[in-house]
Amino acid sequence: LVFFSVISSHIHTSSGLGAKDHYKVLVLGGGSGGITMAARMKRKVGAQNVAVVEPSEVHYYQPIWTLVGAGAKSVASSGRPTASVIPSGVTWVKSKAAEFDPKNNTVHTDAGKKISYDYLIVALGLELHYEKIKGLPEGFEHPKIGSNYSVKTVEKTWNALKNFKEGNALFTFPNTPVKCAGAPQKIMYLSDAFLRKTGKRSKANIIYNTPSPKLFGVKKYADALWEIVKKRDLNINLRHNLIEVRADKQEAVFENLDKPGETKVYKYEMIHVTPPMGPPAVLKGSLLDDEAGWLDVNKNTLQHKTYANVFGIGDCTNLPTSKTAAAVAAQSAVLDRNISRILKKQTPDKIYDGYTSCPLVTSYNTVILAEFDYDGQPLETFPVDQSKESRVMYHMKADFMPLLYWHGLLKGFWGGPGPYRTIMHLGMK
Repeated sequence: LVFFSVISSHIHTSSGLGAKDHYKVLVLGGGSGGITMAARMKRKVGAQNVAVVEPSEVHYYQPIWTLVGAGAKSVASSGRPTASVIPSGVTWVKSKAAEFDPKNNTVHTDAGKKISYDYLIVALGLELHYEKIKGLPEGFEHPKIGSNYSVKTVEKTWNALKNFKEGNALFTFPNTPVKCAGAPQKIMYLSDAFLRKTGKRSKANIIYNTPSPKLFGVKKYADALWEIVKKRDLNINLRHNLIEVRADKQEAVFENLDKPGETKVYKYEMIHVTPPMGPPAVLKGSLLDDEAGWLDVNKNTLQHKTYANVFGIGDCTNLPTSKTAAAVAAQSAVLDRNISRILKKQTPDKIYDGYTSCPLVTSYNTVILAEFDYDGQPLETFPVDQSKESRVMYHMKADFMPLLYWHGLLKGFWGGPGPYRTIMHLGMK
């Protein structure tokens, strides 16, 4: 019996085998938002009425890549076959969404298939644009350069760090929206810790160049990070944007955003590049995007502003909050409730407060757990001051969060810490 159920669930999740042309709920994207919503919708409408459109064979838990780049975790531990995370019985359409036709409730795939839906959940994530920096991505063929944002380049970060001799260690942030806005500086703190541990710190000049006018968007945590920066002798240059990498010469070129036309060349012994990012190409210029190309949703209900049977979750949306897996978790609970109400012909009543979280890894055993809302106000789960470096929070990030991700979020059971926050604070705000 077990054997037959495995076979039949495999048939459901292979491309096109047993795949229909119409689904009650169609989910675009098999990342964290898409898989959690597929699991939740399966419980509402039945597995046979849900499909996920996703071309990738492997699903990655990306938050752990910060620790992979610092040599603390293996890249292999971050990935699992997509087939293993698609909820059993849900159809996996193994292709890419190529075109939207929301007026006719239809999506066209790149395999030439038309799929119609009653409800559409867009969870397409965002796209990395290394090519917008002159000299990349081809520069990654050289040593001493890495990026924790791609499975292809994350181990290159660790190679650059462990082979560091002396000189500048450069860390960059792009002039675009990004996912996990803390990650570009987490690798700087970890590199500092590694160089101290290996006795090379005195030979290193650590530099973080960001186009932003601030170190971090939320003042409470920014203040704590500035303290760490001073204590550890890290150099922060605000309003500095990376425009070119000359990997053959180990040089990086930055523009000064406060003095247009002014550029500066930095030599490096190691560089970690955070690429410019943008909305999925398929969204840009479609009937579903806003003027910047992101999915245009109501920031409270996550329902599309024009098409009432279209919803969005995660990095592809124009929600004015930080793009993280923690935000996806909180959004999934809101979306679950609101779609359930719409299925019963009721009005959506659950409101997303913008909750997002960023465990700011500050060393190999400490984390500052930033949690905040749309207004950039701290929204902390634990009854302690989370702007203080904590060992417990490090273990939560490195060991507990991956378990919660694979077994909680992707199964549609984790909707963020909202309910627990109330208990932890005994009802206090």
